[in-house]
Amino acid sequence: MSILVVTHSGDHRYVAAVADRLRERGRDVIRLDTDRFPTEIGLCLGSRPTLSADGQTHDLRAVDAIWYRRLRPPRLPEGMPDDFRAVAAAESRATLLGLVNSLPAFRLDPWDRIRHADHKLRQMQLAEAVGLTVPPTLITNEPGAVRDFAARCPDGVVTKMLSAFALDRPGGEQVVFTNALSDADLAHLAGLRLCPMVFQARVPRVRELRCTVVGHHVFCGALEAEDSADAADDWRRRGDALAAKWRPHRLPDDVADKLRRLATRQGLNYGAADLLVDADGTHHFLEMNPAGEWGWMQRACDLPIGEAIAEVLADPKARRVTEWIP
Repeated sequence: MSILVVTHSGDHRYVAAVADRLRERGRDVIRLDTDRFPTEIGLCLGSRPTLSADGQTHDLRAVDAIWYRRLRPPRLPEGMPDDFRAVAAAESRATLLGLVNSLPAFRLDPWDRIRHADHKLRQMQLAEAVGLTVPPTLITNEPGAVRDFAARCPDGVVTKMLSAFALDRPGGEQVVFTNALSDADLAHLAGLRLCPMVFQARVPRVRELRCTVVGHHVFCGALEAEDSADAADDWRRRGDALAAKWRPHRLPDDVADKLRRLATRQGLNYGAADLLVDADGTHHFLEMNPAGEWGWMQRACDLPIGEAIAEVLADPKARRVTEWIP
C-alpha cells in the first residue's frame, strides 16, 4: 500500500523525514507537488486513477492514506492571457481537490474539515466548550464597540487578523503580526469601516506554548517571556532569532486532554495550538491551526512530531479520529 503526500516543490526537509519513517514501516510514498501540476505532472482520475511524474506512473488505487500538507498555485507559462490563466488555475485546483477528496483513503486531514476548523471564532467557541480558557475577544468593524471593549480590559488589548496573509511590499512580503492597541490607535479607528479586525484582551504572560496534536500525542514547546521581551505580542517578529530559544515543556495532563478533545470536536488528527500562560498558571487558548507548521518545533525542542505523523498515516490504531469512507 502507498501514502500520497500532497505538498509543493519547495517543501523538502521535513516531508523527506516523514517519508523516510514511512518507508521504514514498509510503505511506498508518492509525492504530488501541486505547483508542478498540470505542466509537469499528469493525473488521470476515474475508475483507474494514476499520477505520472518524473518518468514514473503510479497507480493511485494502491493509496490508503493521504497526507495533505499544502496546495500551491500552478506554475503556468509566462505570457499566458490573464483570463485563460485564471481558468487554468481554477480547473487545476478543482482537479487536485477532486483527487484528495475522492480517493477511498484515510486523510490527514480531510480538506473540508481543515477549511471548517480554520474559522477562529468557531475555534474559540469549541475551546470554551471543552473547558479551555479563552481571552475575551471581539471581532468587529465598529470603532465605538472597540473603545467600549478596551475600557473593560485592564491589561490592554491586542489586535490581529482573522486570516493569515502577507502583503506584497518593496523588498518582499510583509506578514501582519499581532499588535498591542495604543491610545493613539483607539483614537483613529476609521479604517475599521473598510476592514474588520480581531480585538482580544491582552494576557500578561510568563510563557507562551506551541502544542502540536498528532493522533493521541500532544507535543509541547515553551518560550519564556524574558526571552521574547522585544517581541512580546508576537514572537514571529523575531522568528529566526527566537526559534532556537524554544524548549520542550510538560503540558498539564488536563490541558493536553482538552486540546485532544478540541481537535476531536473539529474532526482532526492534527492541529497546532498556541497558548499563553499567566503568572497564576492559567493556560489561555489563542488558536489552533489545522495545518500549522511543525518542523521548527521538532528541530528546536527535539520532539518526535514527524515520527508521530508517520505513525498516524501508517497505523489505524494511532488515529484518534477515524473516517468513514463510502
